[in-house]
Amino acid sequence: MVKTASTMLSLGTVAPEFKLPDVVSGEHISLATFADSQALLMMFICQHCPFVKHVQQELGQIGQDYSQQPLGIVAISANDVANYPDDSPAKLKQMAEALNFNFPLCYDETQEVSKAYTAACTPDFFLFDANQKLVYRGQLDDSRPGNNIPVTGQDLRRAIDAVLQGNAVDFEQKPSIGCNIKWKPGNEPEYFG
Repeated sequence: MVKTASTMLSLGTVAPEFKLPDVVSGEHISLATFADSQALLMMFICQHCPFVKHVQQELGQIGQDYSQQPLGIVAISANDVANYPDDSPAKLKQMAEALNFNFPLCYDETQEVSKAYTAACTPDFFLFDANQKLVYRGQLDDSRPGNNIPVTGQDLRRAIDAVLQGNAVDFEQKPSIGCNIKWKPGNEPEYFG
């Protein structure tokens, strides 16, 4: 398990376009899917990572807690399934159903979307405002596997609440820490490693 930190993409970056299949419904999800949202949360996750397993209940809970709010949520997994078969679309579908995700979980087979967002680890979080400009990137909260700090989602929730209330998001943001995205051999992005 290699601990990897978020790249901390520059705040104000406009969300790159994407179009990916949801592993549950088969529908293609894109930025246009969230055109009416006041905010968009993108989570780069996978099925096998212990850092994701540590917070996965909270990810599902965030989906439930904000279901009546104008927050779009999409989760994306990009891991190389040839070497990490536990992150295959079929296994991701099982994960999404077991955790009652009420948001799409997409598979980024080419890994190009993950590169466009400079995703580096699982989990990695990116929150965009109504203009699809980046206002938060970083950790869910201070909890990590084994550190005995409860999983609350407080850092991410604070940012979401600020955007939904029309307030500025605190610029002091801590990077997420997780397993590195499992890039296909020869496909590692320049920003990685």
